[in-house]
Amino acid sequence: MKAVRFIEGGRPPEIVDIAKPEPGPGEVLLRIGGAGVCHSDLHVLDGEVPFQGPFTLGHENAGWIEALGQGVTGWKEGDAVAVYGPWGCGSCHHCQTSAENYCENHASLPTFGGGLGSDGGMAEYMIVPDPRLLVPLGDLDPAQAAPLSDAALTPYHAIRAAQAKLTPDATVLVTGIGGLGQMALQILKATCSSRIVAADISSDKLETARKLGADVVVNSGSKGAEEEIRDLVGGRGVTVALDFVGAQPTIDLASSLIGRDSRLTVVGLAGGTVRYNATSLPYGTQVMVPYWGTRAELMEVIALARSGQIKADIETHDLDEAAKVYERLREGKVPGRAVLVP
Repeated sequence: MKAVRFIEGGRPPEIVDIAKPEPGPGEVLLRIGGAGVCHSDLHVLDGEVPFQGPFTLGHENAGWIEALGQGVTGWKEGDAVAVYGPWGCGSCHHCQTSAENYCENHASLPTFGGGLGSDGGMAEYMIVPDPRLLVPLGDLDPAQAAPLSDAALTPYHAIRAAQAKLTPDATVLVTGIGGLGQMALQILKATCSSRIVAADISSDKLETARKLGADVVVNSGSKGAEEEIRDLVGGRGVTVALDFVGAQPTIDLASSLIGRDSRLTVVGLAGGTVRYNATSLPYGTQVMVPYWGTRAELMEVIALARSGQIKADIETHDLDEAAKVYERLREGKVPGRAVLVP
């Protein structure tokens, strides 16, 4: 079968033919309907994460059950499913509460998950090592649903953690209106009534933010961005800041705007640093660096999508186009989420 493979850090992905896998005891063979192309993959390809190749890329995966390994019950061939991405040990306290994204034995595991050390979904078929990692899609199209397993789950987890602060009189700042930021805006509109301020340096992405329901849009690259938002929020400041860029300018902007008893959440991986001393952040500020979300939260994300309240903006491509899609992603030319379809 055809697969998009990570070989080693610093090398582009390679499209090769490998053997179709067979499920062992307790495993599930998935026929892939779509695999999302995520910016995190670029960190893998660039060697910034110490993975040993080769393995098949793709950590945002959905498809149909092709075959069940010995002992697997509760599922049947043909079921449409999404794959929960962060694979934990399955037995620690966090894993037992479905929070495998915070597995206590993470450092000792040989893999982070499919496409992150183990074979992922950028292929015709994929092995899922345990049926607990599957979430039913119902009538959702797997190609449309694949990005929900990260691009929607990650912001959903961050927003859910801040839910108590997202009151009707609060302001939430969403910085970076790419794939995750677009999903965050939809999730916020579906789950709270706080005022939403969207910030980005791209006029096209700000227009997208308007269409997705942002109450105010601000060009974060302009000299007057901080003052514009400060005039809007007044002395209370921004109550929840969601930074989907994570660069120093965006972190500094959010840090300067949050008020007391606020929450600063940095999701993006652009290398910025949250600076802290006794007076650098307002009193009561919570700082969160989330990683993905829980299995239960993925079920909730799927429910939002099935009800029509959220939908990923996708473009589909053949596996053969993977290298070209990654280059477009690196250049910032993918407006929403690219999905590879075998």
